[in-house]
Amino acid sequence: MKLLTVAIPCYNSAEYMSHAIKTALVGGEDVEILLIDDGSTDETPAIADKYQDKYPDMIRAIHQENKGHGGAVNTGLSQASGRYFKVLDSDDWFDEDAFLRVLKVLRELVEKRKAVDMFLCNYVYEKVCENKSKSIGYTNVMPVGKVFTWKHCKHFAMSQNILMHSVIYRTKMLRNSGLKLPEHTFYVDNLFVYNPLPFVKTIYYLDVDLYRYYIGREDQSVNEKVMISRIDQQIRVNRLMIDAYDLTKIENEPLQNYMVKYLDMILLVSTALLVKIGTPESLRERDELWDYLKSQPDMYKLVNKRTWMKLAQRRGAAGNGFIKLVYTLAQKIFGFN
Repeated sequence: MKLLTVAIPCYNSAEYMSHAIKTALVGGEDVEILLIDDGSTDETPAIADKYQDKYPDMIRAIHQENKGHGGAVNTGLSQASGRYFKVLDSDDWFDEDAFLRVLKVLRELVEKRKAVDMFLCNYVYEKVCENKSKSIGYTNVMPVGKVFTWKHCKHFAMSQNILMHSVIYRTKMLRNSGLKLPEHTFYVDNLFVYNPLPFVKTIYYLDVDLYRYYIGREDQSVNEKVMISRIDQQIRVNRLMIDAYDLTKIENEPLQNYMVKYLDMILLVSTALLVKIGTPESLRERDELWDYLKSQPDMYKLVNKRTWMKLAQRRGAAGNGFIKLVYTLAQKIFGFN
């Protein structure tokens, strides 16, 4: 069994996928790399096949009809043979030294029979066009370099989210969670990190900047204009997160606190984008999203504890101005789109 499967969803990624692949190849024989060609129409399929031919013991090229990012991740998970599972988007890359350190620790944990459900590292926003980068880590939230549980986690700041970029899941746990991402839908990475969390019993955090998250392409899914054009998909994911769990029944308090905080963040993003669009239809959709949460009164009460969540729901100029301000500040601080 391979130690780690790295699934790289590729859709018309010919211009940049080689960089991602090369940074994963440094892991050597411990690593299985799945290149999931998601119905590409450029040279992506041919590039994937060439890498498979060159590295037959490490790389598998998988060609499928277009199913979107979620469908590609589903395929990667179903085909993975590694003990652990990591998604690397084709326009991002690993820090190679950090990747070798991660593999060393994973190997040691397996050898000591201390395999963990979730392995976390830092991720770095790489805003190449502005020559800026920002690392997001968890040293003030989690123990470093040891196995721990949710009860050892402290308060997560607004910027400290467990994203697809920072997480490596134990493959068996991920499959047991029943995770299946919706196809032909963007922003499903939120479901990838949110839905399995109640199944996570043991955690390990290594304080290294492993994942380099590229920000700057105009067609990138997190570009604000693109997000606005796909607001229906953002809302769909938001509703699926609301439906995933009755968070009032999560008895593990630190886990519940984190999941509420993450749901809060996604609600704020959805609300801010709908307010920025500013049409009567988008403002109605904003109200419908909150009404959807209010249809589960206990959940709504839990999510609505924080003052800024109350302010985000206010209608009229004051509420709209507040949510725009919060969103703009977050953009400037973290440079996420």
